[in-house]
Amino acid sequence: MSAGPRRPSDTEEVGPAVVLGFSIALIVFSLLLMLLVLMHKGKGGGLSDMFGGGVQSSVGGSSVAERNLDRITVVIGLLWLACIIVLGILMKTNS
Repeated sequence: MSAGPRRPSDTEEVGPAVVLGFSIALIVFSLLLMLLVLMHKGKGGGLSDMFGGGVQSSVGGSSVAERNLDRITVVIGLLWLACIIVLGILMKTNS
């Protein structure tokens, strides 16, 4: 008989700390995603024009900053989606 640590089986339930950790990560990524989307400048013709966001400014951000903001937003969005998928799998295995 082996006295080593026991490996969990695939059917064993995941601890509540893992679910809590992914839930907190999902909340953090959700807030970050909202903030990043709101930081984008309006492209015109949408709700941003309706509420006064259509005023063009010559002091706008550089295109490099916009591209970096786009990249960061996509990465955070993918992490947010991954958290949702992992939480869905964890909830399915725990039920």
